[in-house]
Amino acid sequence: MAQPIILAGLGTGEIVLIVLALLLLFGGKKIPELMRGLGKGVKEFKDGKDGLDSNGNPTPNNDNRPL
Repeated sequence: MAQPIILAGLGTGEIVLIVLALLLLFGGKKIPELMRGLGKGVKEFKDGKDGLDSNGNPTPNNDNRPL
């Protein structure tokens, strides 16, 4: 099974250590806010890549513009 690139080579111990370090640095209340912002950023990137605006509507195609 293929592993995601970001987790390649990381074992359970390393992931637990990273999560504990994040908890110490940001606290339990700040982490959901950070992950929510990260999720919104990923969604906006995917929508932009697929040609959708913030409401999920297709954006106009500008391929016919002069060079």
